[in-house]
Amino acid sequence: MHPLFSKDAATAIPVYAVTPESWTATAEQLALVDFVRASGFEGGQGSLCLVPGRGAGISAVLFGLGKKGAVDADPFIAGKLPTLLPPGTYRFEGDWGDASQATLAFLLGSYRFERYKSKPKGVSVKLVPPAGVDTSRLSKIAEAVFEGRDLINTPANDLGPAEIEAAIRDVAKQFSASVTSIIGDDLLTQNFPMVHAVGRASTRAPRLVDLRWGNPSHPKVTLVGKGVAFDTGGLNIKPDNSMLLMKKDMGGAAVALAAARMVMAAGLPISLRLILPTVENSISGSAFRPGDVLASRKGISVEIGNTDAEGRLILGDALTLADEEAPDLVLDFATLTGAARVALGPDLPPVYTDDETLAADITASGLAVNDPVWRMPLWKPYAKLLDSKVADINHISSGAFAGSVTAALFLQRFVEKAKSWAHFDVFCWVPSPKSGRPEGGEVQAARLVFELLERRYRR
Repeated sequence: MHPLFSKDAATAIPVYAVTPESWTATAEQLALVDFVRASGFEGGQGSLCLVPGRGAGISAVLFGLGKKGAVDADPFIAGKLPTLLPPGTYRFEGDWGDASQATLAFLLGSYRFERYKSKPKGVSVKLVPPAGVDTSRLSKIAEAVFEGRDLINTPANDLGPAEIEAAIRDVAKQFSASVTSIIGDDLLTQNFPMVHAVGRASTRAPRLVDLRWGNPSHPKVTLVGKGVAFDTGGLNIKPDNSMLLMKKDMGGAAVALAAARMVMAAGLPISLRLILPTVENSISGSAFRPGDVLASRKGISVEIGNTDAEGRLILGDALTLADEEAPDLVLDFATLTGAARVALGPDLPPVYTDDETLAADITASGLAVNDPVWRMPLWKPYAKLLDSKVADINHISSGAFAGSVTAALFLQRFVEKAKSWAHFDVFCWVPSPKSGRPEGGEVQAARLVFELLERRYRR
């Protein structure tokens, strides 16, 4: 059970869920109408009223869920509580809607990244879980999310390709999964030329890490994640304001690892494979250049239009490897394009797939667990924007439009045998705090994928 959970229900302070329509009835039950009204509390979303008890303590809390059925209702609003409540142990009272979702939101909202703080504050609240909530399952989900957030938040001086591999191996050890890796120049001898080209300029060797878990006779599900530990942009160097958050460019790998951890912890009946190419896109005399033509594992020659579009290159080799055994499902995750953020903002990653059933299942799973994505089109006429005069394909668009779509179309060229495939263009960062999602790294779509796989292969 997660350390935030408590069994001390007898002394736990009740937190009443109320709305603008219901707060007076709750206050009347507590004989506190005049006090609550005088405090200015009206049940608005995220608002709080602390009811004093004896001494310096509090006896109860009223927490506003906002107007019932409002279009801006936040399913994770309970995630605000760890940042608002004074130290103590609490329990939910009243109608919280989905008690499991509210409990998970509370857990996720308690996350703090304080590795580099000399005096970490931590979180000084605990929650007595509501009856019927599967605390073991929620704890495992939260642990996977927290680990993924930690990886994204860790600066690149402490998290390079070797450290990402070490994190994968740590998770594998917990669940008796097997791991192999291909490092440095061995990437060339084992035919991963694009992974090698992107990472060769760094003093930290590029690598491809391959994890396997589960019964090989079960449905084959392969997760692929972009693991760029830091992206300078290469010779097409980024401006300083675009480079500040590039420690998060391994967010796709963190998402894939978090989802894999949830799957293994739950023991889902699948044959899971996790393929994570991890590099540092650096600058030196050996850096790959604009105009270079790279070989690929697929046999497709790729003209380099811009060295700052490196993620799709390493994914191309990794997706080819994933595709070779014709799995039932391939899902890839990458902090790939700024165009996706322009289109949908930081909170709503686009997803691309030609499988209508998979698209519907992804959408439904995301909405069910408040981990939403939005389907975007693999618009085939845009493929001509990737034409090259000297190679089979250019890896970036020749125009200024549809950058996220053309990136997805590029990746699709490397998937042929898999029964189904989807690409998630994730942001993996929360620019300002939201309920259940503190500012910083976020493993967008990881909980969605776990829900999707549970629905498909367990339920």
